[in-house]
Amino acid sequence: MSYYKFMAKSGKVKATGEQSSSSRSGRSGRPDREAWALLSGLVYPPPFAAIARELDLRPAAFGALKALEQPRTMGELAKLLHCDNSNVTGIVDTLEDRTLAMRKPSEADRRIKVVELSGQGERLLKRLHREMAKPPAWVKGLSERDQQALRDILERATDAGAAANA
Repeated sequence: MSYYKFMAKSGKVKATGEQSSSSRSGRSGRPDREAWALLSGLVYPPPFAAIARELDLRPAAFGALKALEQPRTMGELAKLLHCDNSNVTGIVDTLEDRTLAMRKPSEADRRIKVVELSGQGERLLKRLHREMAKPPAWVKGLSERDQQALRDILERATDAGAAANA
């Protein structure tokens, strides 16, 4: 268990995100790593993991559900999921077995299969969106001022990430 996960579980990290003075001596002097250790401990496992376990679906199936907000070819789905076409076949097989999605021949080229969500798949995706939109308890536990500060920092981090990947 990392130092920061231990500190968070032991209650020595205050709700404002500040550490107690007794824990500051354990800092590594690498604020980037410290921030990442704290943040990853808060956001992992992601909220959709509980829904995935409940429905006995792998996380890749949820990525496919999200990607299927509009019908997609198997190749498009592979690109969006960053995996090989053969992996997408297994993922779509699982979705079809659970009656969450279906394959259809493309109208433009009948050799190409298009995957689209079933009504049940659309309902599950809506539920997933609702669950993911709920702030976790650790965000709700922050003061409004700290929530705004966190939002502003994360916006800057998102912008920096987008710029680094451009």
